[in-house]
Amino acid sequence: KESLMDVVCCPLDKADLELAVDERDDEEILAGALTCTECDETYPIEDGIPNLLPPDMRDEAAAEEVAEFGRGIGPTDCIFF
Repeated sequence: KESLMDVVCCPLDKADLELAVDERDDEEILAGALTCTECDETYPIEDGIPNLLPPDMRDEAAAEEVAEFGRGIGPTDCIFF
């Protein structure tokens, strides 16, 4: 929600974040980005959830998610895209 902008800050340097909205549902922001006014780091908002992990931790979390997905697939499983 846009009203939470007063309480969130950049996790790296604690500076203010600017909001860019790509998709909205009433007062809920579904997709967009938060950008730090000092270091210019961008934090994505996906499915209404801002990802405020620092960039290196975001990359690790994404790699771990892919690895977890792959562990559940066996040689006889079908994957449809």
